[in-house]
Amino acid sequence: MHLIEELSWRGLIQDISTGTTELLQKEVVKGYIGFDPTADSLHIGSLLPLLLLVHLQRSGHHPVAVVGGATGRIGDPSGKSAERTLLDETSLQHNLSSIRQQIEHILKQSGKPYTIVNNDEWFREMKFIDFARDIGKHITVNYMMAKESVKKRMEAGLSFTEFSYQLMQAYDFYYLFTHYDCKLQMGGADQWGNITTGIELIRKLTGKEAYAFTCPLLTRSDGSKFGKSESGENIWLDPQKTSPYQFYQFWINLADADAEKMIKIFTFLSQQEINELIQKHRAHPEERVLQKRLAEEITRFLHGEEGYEQAIQTTQKLFGKKDFSIPDESELKTMEGVERISIPFPDQDVELITLLAEKTSIFPSRGEVRRMIQNGGLYLNKQKVSDVTKIIHREDLLYGKYLLIQKGKKHHYLIEFK
Repeated sequence: MHLIEELSWRGLIQDISTGTTELLQKEVVKGYIGFDPTADSLHIGSLLPLLLLVHLQRSGHHPVAVVGGATGRIGDPSGKSAERTLLDETSLQHNLSSIRQQIEHILKQSGKPYTIVNNDEWFREMKFIDFARDIGKHITVNYMMAKESVKKRMEAGLSFTEFSYQLMQAYDFYYLFTHYDCKLQMGGADQWGNITTGIELIRKLTGKEAYAFTCPLLTRSDGSKFGKSESGENIWLDPQKTSPYQFYQFWINLADADAEKMIKIFTFLSQQEINELIQKHRAHPEERVLQKRLAEEITRFLHGEEGYEQAIQTTQKLFGKKDFSIPDESELKTMEGVERISIPFPDQDVELITLLAEKTSIFPSRGEVRRMIQNGGLYLNKQKVSDVTKIIHREDLLYGKYLLIQKGKKHHYLIEFK
């Protein structure tokens, strides 16, 4: 199965230029994707294009990652409804260093060749007059305004700064084409307009053909954007921002329909193995075999065996029902996946409902606590609470000052009395 066939059955082809499939079948191709330093970590949305580079690499081609030291100073308007906030130089350089390390961590795993370059390399010494005369002359304003990424922003307003981004990305492609023999650009579907501008610029300046394909933007089965936690937070690739446990749990908690889609996209399992897993899952969805295998594969890929084992150990401590023992105090204080709350010691014994609804913000009301207890969804120190009149005594506190609360299946809290 050649690369485009592989990516197609995985649902990773949206748009593709004429001749791209044939090019990839007849020679070793250098293909690139750009990553702008908008934050000091990439997130799950960025992981998808990174996986495109890995697929390219595994197919015997040469991946090129471009970090946007220059374009990161401008900001891409594609897919955005408002102007981006410009980064100061210190933040920009910090972000560039961080995301470069993340890209390298992923591309070096196969042991096959790859290239990482910073587009500041070719923009740094370029003068505005030279760019306007030598590059801007070849792409009309009418052509640029016809692109969807520009049209969507015209009503709200688009600065010249962000309007110029399309031409800068086009020049990236031209420079890589002429200096690195890079004939292919890839990206998300929202990048198609910028990418084809690059193809047009190369054609006009060199008379030669360049190639491209994009992947669909990720959405859940309900149509919502994919890549954020239930609370709306980004799932980062940096383990300091999203721990291996939190990363693992994100995948474990996917809906069944999403898991069927994402296991094709975010793993390198074969078509036969994935189809077998889907059949097993449909026969016994309660076992969540798809989510578990997806979470295992992608956590191992990103965080290694050690990160995966940490995620499994934390999961077992929080959700395991067999052979559970209370962690020692130092482990309890550093346990992942637990929201920590500190409150003063009460003057006297306190009703559990009062503690959870009034002394803390774990529940919005006393009635909510009562219903959770009646439905069997509240646990105190890993023991199910069945008594709605439960009183908390000093002897209930772990190590004399902690309570471990589980609310439903997913939410854990450590209350520390000070």
